[in-house]
Parts: sequence; structure tokens; C-alpha cells
Amino acid sequence: QVRLEESGGGLVQAGGSLRLSCRTSGINLKIARMNWYRQAPGKQRDLVAGISSDGRTNYADSVKGRFTISRDWAWNTVFLQMNSLKPEDTGDYYCQTTWKSLDWWGRGTQVTVSS
Repeated sequence: QVRLEESGGGLVQAGGSLRLSCRTSGINLKIARMNWYRQAPGKQRDLVAGISSDGRTNYADSVKGRFTISRDWAWNTVFLQMNSLKPEDTGDYYCQTTWKSLDWWGRGTQVTVSS
């Protein structure tokens, strides 16, 4: 059974930082592509960052230079380091992967950036 569990969200002032974690189980993190999505209030869920099995990363234009996705195989965890946070970064952040042809999502962690 695949499980993705996000943590690390919270309330932060603009300009601050947060590090989100996604603890995984039931997948091989060395070969799975992992993504972070964000859903702002009243908006669709959008891709924020992704990391492929070979370590290549990609980011939404809105977070380039501020967010960094990484993974720790020993802890089966994927991270999203978020710096220079802006009010528009507010939303629910979800960890996602496709494993054995199925899409798996965590329950999300809420991030609120105050101005």
C-alpha cells in the first residue's frame, strides 16, 4: 500500500521560509518521480516542483529560485524547501507520485503566508 504523508506547513510572514516533508512508504523512492502540487483557495491544483528518478528537477515559473525540491532515500522522504515566501504561495500543498500506473496523493499540508 502506497502512503504519502505531508507535514511542515504553517503560518509564516512574507519573506519567511518553510520546509515541507513528504514521508513515503510502499514505493521505491530511488525510481519514483515525485511532485509537489499547490492548491490555492478557490483555484485548481497546480504543479509546483518535481524531481525525477535521475535527480533532475523542474519548477513552476512562479517559484523558480525560491523553492527547492529534494529527497532523502534513507528516510524515504521528499522535501520542499520554500524561501522568500509570498502571500500568493498560500495554499494546500500535496505530495504526488505515479506508481504502478496509479496516481497517489497525500492529504496535504496547509501553508499560509501573511503580508
